[in-house]
Amino acid sequence: MSVLNTEKLSVGYGRKIVVGDITIELRKGEILTLIGANGSGKSTILKSILMQLKKISGNIYIENKNMEKIRLPEIAKKISAVMTERIAPELMTCGEVVESGRYPYTNNLGILSAKKKKKVREAMELVGVEELAFTSFSHVSDGQRQRIMLARAICQDTEILVLDEPTSFLDIHHKIELLNILQKLVHEKNLAVIMSLHELDLAQKISDRIICINNNIAERTGTPEEIFSGKYIAEIYGMKEESFDYTFCSAELEKPSGNPELFVIAGGRPDIYRRLQRKNIPFAVGVIHENTTEYPVVKALATEIITEKPFESVSNESIEKALEIMKKCRSVINNCQTFGTMNSKNAVLLETAEKTGLIKKQVDI
Repeated sequence: MSVLNTEKLSVGYGRKIVVGDITIELRKGEILTLIGANGSGKSTILKSILMQLKKISGNIYIENKNMEKIRLPEIAKKISAVMTERIAPELMTCGEVVESGRYPYTNNLGILSAKKKKKVREAMELVGVEELAFTSFSHVSDGQRQRIMLARAICQDTEILVLDEPTSFLDIHHKIELLNILQKLVHEKNLAVIMSLHELDLAQKISDRIICINNNIAERTGTPEEIFSGKYIAEIYGMKEESFDYTFCSAELEKPSGNPELFVIAGGRPDIYRRLQRKNIPFAVGVIHENTTEYPVVKALATEIITEKPFESVSNESIEKALEIMKKCRSVINNCQTFGTMNSKNAVLLETAEKTGLIKKQVDI
């Protein structure tokens, strides 16, 4: 069921359009993530949905009602938010900050009933900050602040949750913890979540659907499987295609330039390739199967590569190509601990390197 829609929405500042002709359909029980380069307009879209910015044109609907015709107190019961701006409430405890999420439901005196205070406690317990209830908000870490603000949004008890870069300021442990909480909320409370993320690997893991903001438009919408394929992500972030691994949504640094000085016999962990890159040593690799876990790193960092098709035995032709390149290098590193059925011919490379005295220990790098 769709709970939030936009129609020909254009957003920006004053009359300047940052992102135009935006179509969003947010459904209950899903996480919809905006991705795009810095300055592409992700935060501008979210702020416009929250009415923190005045939209330039188009319409935003909540449950098929135009937001412009809904009173603000009612909107506050439909949408809650966690934004990137750091708030600095003076003389407020963490519990009081979370309580402020219940203000749309208070009486005229702004007093919370026992039932509403229970909602506050439950929200703080859900994100694991109940022990901070009486601690000054100004005395907690960035990660704790982010979870407290999430608790505030949760106890607002809305159907729609808007988050702008919720993993900012968090270490990897707390990033995953926060996203696990979000996923749990979506599954258990059937919430609709729309957020922006910079971390592509996290967007790939957490999102049901993704909207790509590029060239001042919402350029593409799809599942993570649809978005993270082909050359598209590398293009919108201005990266070289070979430097980006679509399987794990990670990027490698620039490969060393020049003719290969070292030859690496493939078949192990990718650590050695990154070590060579850090030392700025151009290298060649072979023979490597295109479906191995080390292949994306090799593809990004090696000057020359001799490959074999997935699940095919290394061919004599590939070995000949590898030997030709290997003999031009000053030394050889063996990255293969065990030669199996598919890469058994790579043992020829090791034997040749040992006979010619080219073999080099990895610890020497």
